[in-house]
Amino acid sequence: MEAAATGGWFCSGAFWRRVSGPQEEQLMEQMSYWLVGSMAVATILTFHFGIPYGRYSSSAFGCLLPTTLAWVVQEAPAFFVPLLLALCSDGARLIFWPNRILLGIFLAHYLYRSFIFPFLIRGGKPTPFLLFLFALAFCFYNGYLQGRNLSNYAEYPSNWLTDPRFILGLTGWLSGLLINMHSDHILRNLRKPGETGYKIPRGGLFEYVTGANFFGEILEWCGFALACCTIESLAFAISTFMILGSRAYRHHLWYLKKFEDYPRSRKILIPFVF
Repeated sequence: MEAAATGGWFCSGAFWRRVSGPQEEQLMEQMSYWLVGSMAVATILTFHFGIPYGRYSSSAFGCLLPTTLAWVVQEAPAFFVPLLLALCSDGARLIFWPNRILLGIFLAHYLYRSFIFPFLIRGGKPTPFLLFLFALAFCFYNGYLQGRNLSNYAEYPSNWLTDPRFILGLTGWLSGLLINMHSDHILRNLRKPGETGYKIPRGGLFEYVTGANFFGEILEWCGFALACCTIESLAFAISTFMILGSRAYRHHLWYLKKFEDYPRSRKILIPFVF
């Protein structure tokens, strides 16, 4: 009974009304800087020690977890944390459509990434436990930042839905999501049933860059940051660029080393640029 009463009080909004205010808003800004700083450190370590996931998986980074299970558990907090924040706190800003839409597209991405994408993976490599913990912590942390800010603090003018920044940002988010999903589809279908080994991705943006799927997700969150115009969303976009950019670079070097006929004209991440 006591536990139930505590849970009911927590979700009644009383707890969040007590913690809401300038101090929490300032803390979230500091957390945004910490997020970028920690991702910068992770990126530097990646360049020095490699990426312990997928084709690079190693038990040296902890026991190996089944791919689908790891994906569902590690990504789910980025869906459930902001959802619970919106439902259990007072959701002061969610009476406004810009906040609703922006929080909605964030949840839509992680609904797909947590509960659809993992079950589409074909023969994925096991996930090292330490990498799983890192991803889990990131999703909790970032889920709180984006969910709490959009449901309680982010303020937009009455004409924000027609503002060029919102329209361009939403277009970028949707374009990035579609590119990411299409690129994942290409990667899943590289091998025919019964085939093993790696092949060179063909089609879509893979004709221009090695990290087409990464480019799509980076574009997605850069668009989200433009549509939100908040320090929290900007920190997320920068962090995504650093982490996925380092993965694209590592993949590019791997393909060049493994395949003599790998297209030398392909860029690493950004078509025609880098």
